[in-house]
Amino acid sequence: MVRHNGNTMTDQSAAPSPSNPGPATDERSWWQVFLSWPRVVRVTTYVAAGVVLVLVATLVTGVVLVRRPFPQTTGELDLPGLEGDVRVVRDANGIPQLYGDSVDDLMRAQGYVHAQERFFEMDVRRHATAGRLAEMFGKDALESDEYVRTMGWRRVAEQELALIKPETRAALDAYADGVNAYLHEHSPSEIAVEYTVLDAGGLDYHPEDWTAVDSLAWLKAMAWDLRGNMDDEINRVLALAGHTAEQVSELYPAYPYGEHLPIVGQGAVVDGVFEQDATGGGTRNPQRPAYTAGQRESLARLGDGLARMPALLGHGNGIGSNSWVVDGAHSSTGEPLLANDPHLSVTLPGVWMQMGLHCNTVSEACPLDVAGFTFSGVPGVVIGHNADIAWGFTNLGPDVTDLYLEKTVGDDRWRYDGKVRPLKIRTETIKVDGGDDVTLRVRSTKHGPLLSDVSDRLADVGEQAPVDGRPAGSGQGYAVALEWTALQPAATADAILELDTATDWSSFRAAASAFAVPAQNLVYADREGHIGYQAPGWIPIRKSGNDGLMPSAGWRPENDWTGDHVPFDGLPNVLDPDEGFIVTANQAVVGPDYPYHLTDDWDRGYRSQRIRDLLTDEGELSVDEMLDVQLDDRNPMAPTLTPYLLDVDLPHGYYSAGQSLLRDWDFGQSADSGAAAYYNVVWRALLAKTFHDDLPEDLWPDGGDRWFGVLEGLLRRPADPWWDDSTTDGVVETRDDILAAAMTEARDELTGRQALDPQEWSWGHLHRLDLHSQTLGESGVGPVEWLVNRGTWELGGGSSTVDATGWDAAEGYDVTTAPSMRMVVSLGDLDKSRWINLTGVSGHPFSSHYTDQTDLWAKGETLPWAFTPSAVEDSADDTLTFKPSGG
Repeated sequence: MVRHNGNTMTDQSAAPSPSNPGPATDERSWWQVFLSWPRVVRVTTYVAAGVVLVLVATLVTGVVLVRRPFPQTTGELDLPGLEGDVRVVRDANGIPQLYGDSVDDLMRAQGYVHAQERFFEMDVRRHATAGRLAEMFGKDALESDEYVRTMGWRRVAEQELALIKPETRAALDAYADGVNAYLHEHSPSEIAVEYTVLDAGGLDYHPEDWTAVDSLAWLKAMAWDLRGNMDDEINRVLALAGHTAEQVSELYPAYPYGEHLPIVGQGAVVDGVFEQDATGGGTRNPQRPAYTAGQRESLARLGDGLARMPALLGHGNGIGSNSWVVDGAHSSTGEPLLANDPHLSVTLPGVWMQMGLHCNTVSEACPLDVAGFTFSGVPGVVIGHNADIAWGFTNLGPDVTDLYLEKTVGDDRWRYDGKVRPLKIRTETIKVDGGDDVTLRVRSTKHGPLLSDVSDRLADVGEQAPVDGRPAGSGQGYAVALEWTALQPAATADAILELDTATDWSSFRAAASAFAVPAQNLVYADREGHIGYQAPGWIPIRKSGNDGLMPSAGWRPENDWTGDHVPFDGLPNVLDPDEGFIVTANQAVVGPDYPYHLTDDWDRGYRSQRIRDLLTDEGELSVDEMLDVQLDDRNPMAPTLTPYLLDVDLPHGYYSAGQSLLRDWDFGQSADSGAAAYYNVVWRALLAKTFHDDLPEDLWPDGGDRWFGVLEGLLRRPADPWWDDSTTDGVVETRDDILAAAMTEARDELTGRQALDPQEWSWGHLHRLDLHSQTLGESGVGPVEWLVNRGTWELGGGSSTVDATGWDAAEGYDVTTAPSMRMVVSLGDLDKSRWINLTGVSGHPFSSHYTDQTDLWAKGETLPWAFTPSAVEDSADDTLTFKPSGG
């Protein structure tokens, strides 16, 4: 095990390998044993057989098969459709910077380069967003496909083709032509080793041509994973089982505006326009009345099916981001600095691919001169900077979904506004590898598709819900429909290229106005010294002014959305705020007097306030100091909880030895911290002992920011009923009883896991990062996982710290979410900017760029971000030139 500045990487020599597939289980040959294996989760049996054949062949032929898909990075290649040459300059980490004479040429080349490095990832994404995963991975992917088909992600994307601007459509088509040029020149085994595995297992698979719709559909996956508070809506209902509304409200504490400041601290809406220098504001929409206990109980089993939807970016507590910007007065350079690190699920390859797109001569006809982080499968740069401005994203997290209880009549009608109306019905055919085709019947009301037709659990919700005063289970139940802004066609794709070519605050805001879904916080800086913030997105206005916390009665028109969204000009924004800096970290966007309802389920603002405090304390910041802020690992709950833990009287010696680590602890969570290890094990045990006896398993605490707020309140109430262990008869436990039990259990757990001596404990030994492919890497078959997975890295940080390496206290200590990239842009000298990706640019296992950035990322290091032509040339390692066909 090698330790790097507090983070460590474990040697994987004991992991399964081609030469060490594991012990035999009986006297049969390994091949007979292999043939007896059952179908594994999400991967058909032929995948397991195929990978064994591939690995055997690899042992015979060396590294030919795994190296065959590696991209050509030097010399020349013909690329059909080009008008002129395009140079692809790659640095030592394989990061490509593209130079061409037209936007069309750059888009075409970007599609080719994305396909070179990441086509299997692109292919899996488009199957996921089209509801076609079962074609590749069999019946285990069927439920996901049924949900996606029912919502109609690809159908919506197809409608969006008619809405986007002609220049966006042209870019999408040129990008697709570049992808297809690569596909047409290469066999599946030359595209990705994963196709070799599938082919060796008997799947006769050839990738289809890429289309503009494939790119647009990816935006639906983004919107789904970042959709807002649907899980909280469901969980509020589940928590009501056996508890009062007041008790449940204790599990969802209100946002602490007085302690954790919102993003925009000045301004108000005046005549529908947000004015940053105005004061006061309109009245907020009224809240809708609470549901009856019976209605709440009727929804208690909602949500399992939705939790099994594909999470291509991730979902849950750890999904968030940090982004902040300081003006020249707060920068040692005298010009703005902008930082961003989106927190997403840890995957391999990572969700981002670094790239630059540069016109040789920047002009109105060819305006691109941009670099940053891209999505493979989508043209343009999503987050980054151009020659004039820089921008970053964090998830705004507004409430953009509503579940509706619908009264269905027979099989093809529903009730609305006192009348029986026909349901919209269509059929879909899902092909299933290794099985029969599945015909899916999709029914919809005016609100949206009936998800209960897919989910047995949702259907049961409808059956159990009380109707017009009749008791649950009377056979007169509801169906459940979803209304969601992402199912309304929008021209979000326009925003990406418009951001790439924006030159000032005005053109930046114009680009942001097209960003419909998912709604993001956009942070801005420019080379004229300005900094700013804009909240974009389609956020629905509800007729009744309800807060979207519970499902609505779909037969009542007063519960509908109005059809309008919060006007873009009315959304919070600020340019050059009085404070001289802006911090966004998923906290409340604006204060409680804002007249439009965005959501009540904000992140509670521990990260944002810590960043604000660090920026204020530092005064003037350098690029390195901005990076240091990104790595801050102070636990925000520890200053509150630790004094209570130190007051507990534990037996002297064995049990008090762990407690003693906390006495001089600075609340930092470096990978080598024994105090952080002890504290976090206590924290997990404390949550379990307080809540596992009172809540269903689906609601066990994940330990994130909401639970910080919950425990802050409970610690002040030592006799609160939540402390009592309901499994102990005749005993009423109090706060200190539970704290002592949690500390005792933590001491025993760490002794078993690590060492008897607390001085040998370390947080990183528990808090580990393993990078898994989301398809073959989750097979459960050792050789398959050895082929595509990588690890292990021992990390510091934790949930709701600025260095947000999230973990789920209901499951364990492993890292589940993390900064998917880090960047700091120096507007004073763009070549002094820094960036790093969670993984490398390559999606090819055994490429030197598969995880070459991960070691640096884990150590908190970054790479130079060359931008100007001279700096890019100085850092060049390989150069490839695309030539027009026949040129």
